[in-house]
Amino acid sequence: MSKESSIDISSTINNASHPRSQTVTLKRALPAALFIITGVLIGFSFVDGLENMVSNWGLEEYSHGYMIPLVSLLLLAKKIPALATIQAKHHWLGLVLLALGFALLLLGELSSLYTIIQYGFLVALTGLFICFLGANGTIMIFAPLAYLIFMVPLPEFIYFNLSSQLQLLSSSIGVFVIRLFDISVFLEGNVIDLGTYQLQVVEACSGLRYLFPLMSFGFLIAYLYQAPLWMRAIIFLSTIPITVLMNSFRIGVIGVTVNYWGIEAAEGFLHDFEGWAIFIACIGVLVLEITLLNTLIPESADSKINKNFSKRLDLDLPENINFSAIAAILPREIHYKTPALAALLITLMGLTSINLLGERTDNVPDRIQLNFLPLIKGDWIGRESALDIEVIDALDVSDYMIANYSHQDGGLPVNLYIAYYHSQRKGASIHSPKACIPGGGWEMSQFSTEYLAESNPLNGDSASASPLPQKVNRVVIQKGKSRSLVYYWFQQRGRTITSEYLAKWYLFWDGLTINRTDGALIRVVTPVPPGMDIQQADQHLISFLREFNPMLGDYIPN
Repeated sequence: MSKESSIDISSTINNASHPRSQTVTLKRALPAALFIITGVLIGFSFVDGLENMVSNWGLEEYSHGYMIPLVSLLLLAKKIPALATIQAKHHWLGLVLLALGFALLLLGELSSLYTIIQYGFLVALTGLFICFLGANGTIMIFAPLAYLIFMVPLPEFIYFNLSSQLQLLSSSIGVFVIRLFDISVFLEGNVIDLGTYQLQVVEACSGLRYLFPLMSFGFLIAYLYQAPLWMRAIIFLSTIPITVLMNSFRIGVIGVTVNYWGIEAAEGFLHDFEGWAIFIACIGVLVLEITLLNTLIPESADSKINKNFSKRLDLDLPENINFSAIAAILPREIHYKTPALAALLITLMGLTSINLLGERTDNVPDRIQLNFLPLIKGDWIGRESALDIEVIDALDVSDYMIANYSHQDGGLPVNLYIAYYHSQRKGASIHSPKACIPGGGWEMSQFSTEYLAESNPLNGDSASASPLPQKVNRVVIQKGKSRSLVYYWFQQRGRTITSEYLAKWYLFWDGLTINRTDGALIRVVTPVPPGMDIQQADQHLISFLREFNPMLGDYIPN
């Protein structure tokens, strides 16, 4: 903090006792109060998405979220002396961003996607600051505002895809660590086979519970670190490989303990080693990295290249921060033409619109429950099974059916799995097999999209009337010497969709236009014995779908 900045704020506070300065303070109090009122109203407008965001902070992956707003406020407080020295100028760009934030809020409420609402809040908040501080003032506090991104949970479909990729990567590196101890180990997907014991690298072991908080911490350190931009970028970006490697090392050490002391010792070791211990270890590696970077730069009187790490962290907070000091950074006069007053008007209009919109509920069409799906159809006879209650809770599925079908003439069995969601609003959503298949130790050796039928539901044809789905994702999965062929697709309100991202787009669009977010995942699997031509397995699944696909419209509405 500079002496000039300190004197300016102190003078503002000390002179407040004089009658003339009281008039000035009153003029400054008006825009400050207007800023606070507008900010509170924005918070009320976005309260639905903010409540969901806070509830997600109860998960280990996002438990750091509670600290993000507090740290952001501290970073903002550090900038108050500098903001008091500039002439704050209103900027109409803020109104554009504020209106865009409320447009995202409206779209998020209509489509019932929390992520849109949460990012809309950040856009609206940025617009509010630009309206009052101008572009030049907002640029000065860009880092505290950008830091708030780390409190917003990832969209679920991105989270699950990222988690599955990290599970496979961490498993591979973990097995490498185990082999360093001259231990025989075999890896199948994310299942580590030690012979006597098998360890599955589940979703909780993907490393995301360390990655998200470490990235937020790395961003904070990079911002406070007085160093060239390239060094700051290295510090922040390095949090990703540090997390992956440390998590992989943890998995490897667990494998070693299991090999020598059994599963009981590993469970005890897990209890002591995971959680905060691995996170603190990641921070230690990050500090070592910064120390190494310090040694690579020549000594200089410039504080930006001072070799003392502690002196290069800007941890000082300004003194005498109160309402008068904060009000000093805002313009002294407000009149009806300024963006600051217009921001309040837009906020009131947005809040009114959301209240008039009310709580939207899905238009759920009538359908037959999946447990009435025939187990005998043509020459096929099925035997129904059930998912574990823990799996059902994790999937948050409205209705499902899983059964193994066999042909009367013999041949390979076909496993049919249908997961139906009557609503995918604000949280519940279909889990893609692309993210779930590796969870059983399977590797996807082939992946393609295949067209099976010419009929197109988008052109008015009924999906249920088609003998085959229009197109499917075709996956050949392998675990050791075992192979299976998988077909899967998303049946979404009359559309046959193979892309997870396109499915999310139509989920948003249909929620907005026809107030429907129902849909299903359909998956069929058949084993491919050694020596069998994969084309025979294709014909086997196609034969099964010719029997079952035409009647699915009664269970999965178009």
